[in-house]
Amino acid sequence: MYIPSTMRTIAWSALALCVHAQYVIDNLSFGHKEGQPMSPNLRAIPHFAANGDGYTPEILSDRVLLTPPYPGSRRGSLWSEDPLHHAGDWTAELSFRVSGMERGGGNLQIWYAKDSQKDQVPNSLYTAHQFDGLVLVIDQYDGRGGSVRGFLNDGTIDIKAQADPDTLSFGQCGYAYRNLGRLSVIKLHQANGLFEVTVDGNPCFATDKVKLPEGYYFGLTASSAENPDSFEIHKFVVSTTNTHTREEPNKKQFQPPPVEQHQQQNQQQRPKPVKGSVEETQQMLQDVLAGSIKSQQDQFADLHNRIQIINHRVNSIYEMLERLDTENANRFNDLMHRVVPIDDRTSAMIRNVEKVERINMEIQRDLESKDFKDMLRQVHNAIQESHAGLSSTMPIAMSHIVGSHKHSMTTFLFIAVAVQVMVVGAYMAYKKRRNSAPKKYL
Repeated sequence: MYIPSTMRTIAWSALALCVHAQYVIDNLSFGHKEGQPMSPNLRAIPHFAANGDGYTPEILSDRVLLTPPYPGSRRGSLWSEDPLHHAGDWTAELSFRVSGMERGGGNLQIWYAKDSQKDQVPNSLYTAHQFDGLVLVIDQYDGRGGSVRGFLNDGTIDIKAQADPDTLSFGQCGYAYRNLGRLSVIKLHQANGLFEVTVDGNPCFATDKVKLPEGYYFGLTASSAENPDSFEIHKFVVSTTNTHTREEPNKKQFQPPPVEQHQQQNQQQRPKPVKGSVEETQQMLQDVLAGSIKSQQDQFADLHNRIQIINHRVNSIYEMLERLDTENANRFNDLMHRVVPIDDRTSAMIRNVEKVERINMEIQRDLESKDFKDMLRQVHNAIQESHAGLSSTMPIAMSHIVGSHKHSMTTFLFIAVAVQVMVVGAYMAYKKRRNSAPKKYL
């Protein structure tokens, strides 16, 4: 399959960007996954241990309160349970916010120490024992508005016993961190022999004389004064450009295979000319730890194999699209052939409809053009004749019916006399009954 030069350029640019991409070390980070709570149960953060003195750090869905807004004189800490297994190139980013009274006080420490203090009472720079590692302190030391200072210890210096601990810092910068109303971001970055600290994207201090070893633990501790400050941790992300540290919570359990075995694996992973199934391609694209690839030739071979596999899969997708296009074209042609054209029967039906319309038009013209006066006059005469005949014959028929069914005069006289006799008899009976009734006197 031919790939245009523009597409090749884009592919190589994407590959170059992936080489320098930052990979988050999940077991050393929290709060970096969008849309997911910091803690699955709001009681603990995976791979981190919380501890406190007079107060247990409160874990919310999007932040951790190392010290509460009230009361004061409280301490809280978060320590990673797994060490960092990389010493060459890594970045630790902390997003936090500090709020409190107008004259509140306290301090926040970012630790990178050889020994984890997850089971100890949270310590600050001024209360910690002789530790081995780095501590970055954010506080208002010596009445300043705020500062960021870095301290190193090899386990032989008791910083809390020093009269002026500020003289032991190897780098510092001013930063007013209290009551900003927004998140503050501090980054610790080590790469190419240079260790640097930035605050809100601005450089704080840097040195090429510090190289932190691997196998140390990250920790966050905070303590508040009598006038308290609330230290909120919103995100802590440790990342690196090396891919083998992303899924390596314990490096001691990993032993890189010998070169001969890795070469055999590369030979097995090389794509074949034939195109396999999706399962076969996924088998060929299995992840390989970058630490197991030692030589530059093996790295090039692995990259070459994976680009070839991607090329074959793109070719397969292109052929599948061509096949779908051909099938759609064939289906369209089949449907077009199944469409029956207008035949003779349809033409005859159309002619019959036209004939009916023509007849209707003729009838309409006849009705509009002919005169119906004579017809109406004939109908009127017929109705008059029928009326005259009925008028002449009706009296004769009625007189005949009355004459044949009428009563005689004697019958009417008898009925009248009988009615009068009945009325007189009824009156006499009424008078007699009234006279025989008892009299009532007032």
